[in-house]
Amino acid sequence: MIKRLSKTIILTLLITFTALIAKAQVGFDFSHYEIGFAAGFNAVYGDALPQTTTQSVHLNLTYNTTPYVNFVFEAQMGRLRGGDSLTTDNGRQFNNDFTAFVFRGQLQFGEFLDYSHNSFNNALKNFYVSGGMGFVVNRITQISRYSIKPPGIFTPGVNNSKEPFIPFRIGYEFKVYNKYEQPSFKVDLAYAYNFVLSDNLDGFTSGSHFDAYTQIVIGVKFAFGGDIVSYRKPIRQ
Repeated sequence: MIKRLSKTIILTLLITFTALIAKAQVGFDFSHYEIGFAAGFNAVYGDALPQTTTQSVHLNLTYNTTPYVNFVFEAQMGRLRGGDSLTTDNGRQFNNDFTAFVFRGQLQFGEFLDYSHNSFNNALKNFYVSGGMGFVVNRITQISRYSIKPPGIFTPGVNNSKEPFIPFRIGYEFKVYNKYEQPSFKVDLAYAYNFVLSDNLDGFTSGSHFDAYTQIVIGVKFAFGGDIVSYRKPIRQ
C-alpha cells in the first residue's frame, strides 16, 4: 500500500512539475520561419521631375534567429515612373517596369530593450532598423529624351540595366499572438530608402548623382513550419 502510494505521489509531482515548466514557457516561443506579402508605394529620386507615385508587390521569406533579429529575402515587382514630356523644360519622362531582389538584416528594439513592466518600452520593442544589399533589373518601357520647349535638348541614357543598390529601412511590426502566446501573424509598416549604385534607374544619365527610390510598405507575415524554439525572455508582455 505504501509503495503504491509513493508511486502515486511521485507521478503526481512529476505531472505537476512538467505542467509548471510548460506554463512557464508560454510567451517565450517563436517560429524560425515566416512568409510574407506586401504592397509598396514608390517614388524615384532621379533625373526626371515631377515625381509620380507608383505601386509594387513584394514577396518575402524571413528567418528569425530571435523574435527581434531577422534576416529577410525579398522579391519586388512593380513600376517606377516620373517626369512630364509636355510641361518640363528638359522633356524627360519615363516608365520602368522593374524587378528587385533584396537581402537584409533587421534589428528590432526588443532585442536590447528591457520591456518587462514598462509600457513605453513594450510598445517600442517592435520598432526596427534594417539594411543589406539589393539588385534591381530595369526595363524602360516608355521614355522621352527630347524636349519640346525649348526644342533640341537631348538626355542620353540606357533603356535596360541591372544595378546593385543599398536598401535602408525603418519600420514597425504589429505582432498578433496565438493561444500559446507565440507570434503567429504580423502587420509590417515601413519606409524604405534604396540607394542605387548608378545613374540608370530612370533611363537617364544626367549629372553626377546616383539615383534612388523610396517606398512606403504595408505587408503581412505568417509564421510557418514546426520548428518552434524558445527565447530568453517573454515575447508578449
